[in-house]
Amino acid sequence: MRYLVTGSAGFIGFHLARRLLDQGHFVVGFDAMNPYYDVRLKHARHAILGRFSNFRAHIGRLEDAEELRRAADAAEPEVIVHLGAQAGVRYSITHPKAYADSNLVGSFNVLELARETRPRHLLLASTSSAYGASDTMPFRESDKADYPLTLYAATKKAMEALSHSYAHLFSIPTTCFRFFTVYGPWGRPDMALFKFVEAIERGRPIDVYGMGRMKRDFTYVDDLVEAIDRLVECVPESGRPLSGDGFIDTLSPVAPWRLVNIAGGEPVGLLPFIETIERALNKRAIRNMLPMQPGDMVETYADHRLLEALTGFRPRTSVAEGVTAFVEWYLRERPGVREAVVAG
Repeated sequence: MRYLVTGSAGFIGFHLARRLLDQGHFVVGFDAMNPYYDVRLKHARHAILGRFSNFRAHIGRLEDAEELRRAADAAEPEVIVHLGAQAGVRYSITHPKAYADSNLVGSFNVLELARETRPRHLLLASTSSAYGASDTMPFRESDKADYPLTLYAATKKAMEALSHSYAHLFSIPTTCFRFFTVYGPWGRPDMALFKFVEAIERGRPIDVYGMGRMKRDFTYVDDLVEAIDRLVECVPESGRPLSGDGFIDTLSPVAPWRLVNIAGGEPVGLLPFIETIERALNKRAIRNMLPMQPGDMVETYADHRLLEALTGFRPRTSVAEGVTAFVEWYLRERPGVREAVVAG
């Protein structure tokens, strides 16, 4: 098949594009290469994708509708996977315009593109942060998510709502998926695992927010990509909800639109997570215990039953396995890029 993947030089977009290319699909990757973190890491990811003859890179901003359209002309996509976005919960507090530009205007441009190109399936990345102040655990896709705690979460929730209206008005088969704390090799330097490993290895203190009481439903990136790959074939059809015990299908009653959690449903405490990193590095962390940060959620915990009903799969990679894989990559496979990112 022919794919257009936005955010292809990003952490998740890179992994998904590489999976699709390995399978023989044609992929046009679209990325802005913005300097939210060191762009050398993004260029390194794209360089790996560039080794495939069935990959084309297109550099541009999501806010530039004409540039996005040119990428689509090259792709002639049967499937669009929209992973490009301004990421980061805390960054949204100090740089709100970046989120309005990329996550609202940029996502609107992707929806307009889908209206014009009519892909067989449009898939859009959202976030567990959309559940906001909800204290119902585990988070179910059918739960209300009306109280976002950050601008990042609010922009992603707005994207979900916009995509539903487009699916209804223009019959665009659409799946939104909410990610839960994705981690793994080639991850972003601003993510906790990357920062913890870098600091512990160098003997520097790590900042442990919430006094270590937080829990996260960590999702290893290979599991996430497997789930997305399977969801591509789960094209929503109006009037054909999935039925079964133990889950609620979020298929819209008025549109070919569905919302799906992607996570394993096994939250892990922050302190056990740090201990796992210590074992992988064979070094103890110097812990700087701090209160909660504005916008942070105490716990994320996904109900994975809809994902499993749709795809026959749910993430199962243990944190011990995933952290070990990340540490091995960090220490052995990319020291040159690691030094560049840390220096940057």
